[in-house]
Amino acid sequence: MSIKQSIPNLVTCCSLVSGCIACVMALKGNLPMATLWIVVAAVFDFCDGFAARSLHAYSPMGKELDSLSDMVSFGVAPGMIAYWLLEQACVTVPALGNAAPYIPYLALVIPVFSGLRLAKFNIDERQTTSFIGMPVPAHALFWASIGYAFRASIPVDNIGFIAGIIVLAILFSLLLVSEVPMFSLKVKSLKWKGNELRYILVGGAVVFVALFGVLGIAGTIILYIALSFFNKRR
Repeated sequence: MSIKQSIPNLVTCCSLVSGCIACVMALKGNLPMATLWIVVAAVFDFCDGFAARSLHAYSPMGKELDSLSDMVSFGVAPGMIAYWLLEQACVTVPALGNAAPYIPYLALVIPVFSGLRLAKFNIDERQTTSFIGMPVPAHALFWASIGYAFRASIPVDNIGFIAGIIVLAILFSLLLVSEVPMFSLKVKSLKWKGNELRYILVGGAVVFVALFGVLGIAGTIILYIALSFFNKRR
């Protein structure tokens, strides 16, 4: 393999390392750094595809490596964030009793369904220009945003918070493997026509982040889901 062909794989490896660091930070309870490294992994994930297209350096190895990297950065890492949130919350709810140590493991539904999503994507020939089901980077950014928002303010003795995290984990995991068409952010031109949903999403992201900070990323992902459902009904 030539140096040119190796460049996209090198970028993918950078995404993988970033995801590994995000996992470590999440398990240590350093959710701001976990969020940062998931974002860094997402940037590298975008750049490896861009590099492959620009250098015409596609390879079967690169495709497999990309999926393995995504599994860690956008499957395991957000799962560890949800696990830490549940672990911290469960110790504050005496009513959970002996079940408290085991409830956080429900967060592992996130990496499991992320793996199913990636496996499905690799063999689904319909997903060349758009997505069927929620893409794993968007899912990971949602949990990174949620984790950052509650990094230092886990609700005490609040079983509703625990139930909410579990419900979100299950619902979003099911969305990963759903048959809901979701648009891609890749653009062929900057014209409004054909890119309406993308421009609305970008505008919404700016407003959400300006109003709510990092938590606005979660709002942007919810907007992305809503726009995709709207687009399906048209």
